[in-house]
Amino acid sequence: MSPNLHPMINVAIKAARAAGSIINRAALDVEAVRISQKQVNDFVTEVDQAAEQIIIETLLTAYPGHGIHAEESGKEHGAKDSEFVWIIDPLDGTTNFIHGLPVYCVSIALAVKGKIEQAVIYDPTRNDLFTATKGRGAYMNDRRLRVSKRIRLQDCLISTGFPFRPGDNFQNYLKMMGDVMQRTAGMRRPGAAALDLAYVAAGFTDGFFETGLQPWDVAAGSLLVTEAGGLVGNFTGEADFLEQKECLAGSPKIYGQLVSILGKYSKFATAGEKATLRQADAAAAAATPEAGATEEDASL
Repeated sequence: MSPNLHPMINVAIKAARAAGSIINRAALDVEAVRISQKQVNDFVTEVDQAAEQIIIETLLTAYPGHGIHAEESGKEHGAKDSEFVWIIDPLDGTTNFIHGLPVYCVSIALAVKGKIEQAVIYDPTRNDLFTATKGRGAYMNDRRLRVSKRIRLQDCLISTGFPFRPGDNFQNYLKMMGDVMQRTAGMRRPGAAALDLAYVAAGFTDGFFETGLQPWDVAAGSLLVTEAGGLVGNFTGEADFLEQKECLAGSPKIYGQLVSILGKYSKFATAGEKATLRQADAAAAAATPEAGATEEDASL
């Protein structure tokens, strides 16, 4: 069982469940949901907005002096100068939701002086609730979470997100994916980064990487991962990644192996670091005969 929950987590859970109810009701008739487009392939629905509104109302009713940083309304609500800022993604996986694919979630995190201290991710289609308080561990439905114990990358399942916005470096992503894919047991692209991070914390997957993510995509999930014994950072392995649009997460051993593969693609790596990482990566690849194995091979 989870320990006595922090009062702020209880309020965030209430907010996430209220948003989940709105999302579940709308999912019954997703064809009727009005959709607008922020930019190519980047959608917002009236459900995102209604879910965000109820989250903000719930949080500010309990904590009127707190700040808000939300995906749809930005920082227009809440106190502007508070040390306490709630970082909210009311519906992560909007494109899945629009298509009726039941892989999406509500993500709520509390940053105190810029550090994430509370996290809630709620999957309304499965009624899965992930929570974490800094220093108190991560939980899924009252079960304590630990990251995966796998230590060989070739045994691992790695999740990612594909580039979908104009300006995303598509060719770079194909190279990254190719480098990771041929060294693992499989890659997955569920389509909701917050849930991807929760699944790393739960040990369902062994690692996750994606570029272009915003703070509200990764804030709650990053605390779940670290409280479950994993590591989160940018592609060079630096932990201060929240605003950097580069996210890499995994169990400690797998995280290190992913840094050695993905570090050379980081916009924060120096030319010298990139060259060193390329050499180390090439040596590691040469020493791993299984690197070319596919999922089909593994199942034979």
